[in-house]
Amino acid sequence: MQVLGVLVCLIVLLSDSSLGAEDLPLTHNVPIPDFQNRTESTKPYNFDAPPEGMFRRIVLAEGFDEELGFQRTHEIVPVKPTEQFLAGTKPVFIVFELHQHYQSFQVFGRCYPEPDTGAAGQQVVAEDAMYIALEDQTGYLTLLPKEGRWNPGRYKVEIHAGEQVNDMSLMGTMRFTVSASPDGSDPAKTH
Repeated sequence: MQVLGVLVCLIVLLSDSSLGAEDLPLTHNVPIPDFQNRTESTKPYNFDAPPEGMFRRIVLAEGFDEELGFQRTHEIVPVKPTEQFLAGTKPVFIVFELHQHYQSFQVFGRCYPEPDTGAAGQQVVAEDAMYIALEDQTGYLTLLPKEGRWNPGRYKVEIHAGEQVNDMSLMGTMRFTVSASPDGSDPAKTH
């Protein structure tokens, strides 16, 4: 009974306090831009840079390994990450790790010579796609030149994600350089 009396006194005291709803300060006639995202504090997404967002990590590499992860999942890890490759027939790998996703999709890579923009009509020199299942956290793309070997020069790889490649599926761009082997021979033939 004593506890009930204390509660009643507390309720009476609070109801008589000066913190009633009618006394809350209201802001009148505030301009709408004050409630919108400030453009000066946001950076625009750069489609001409390595992809962000759903990609936790994405790198170019000479190869990849498959390891058993701590959750007993198969994880793809890059071997010898680099952006410099030797001319020849060896593939270029793009190895990536994804943030959690709630739907399956495909990751596409389309490779163009650097001076070209990759616009309609430009020559694709290598391309690959990988289906990403719901449980996949890592993956890779294998770029093999259509003409059989990489020629020295700069290359640009457009990374797309979705069901097909279109203007809306572009996620970002990776770049790499292929240089002539120091002795002038094809390194793929010497092994």
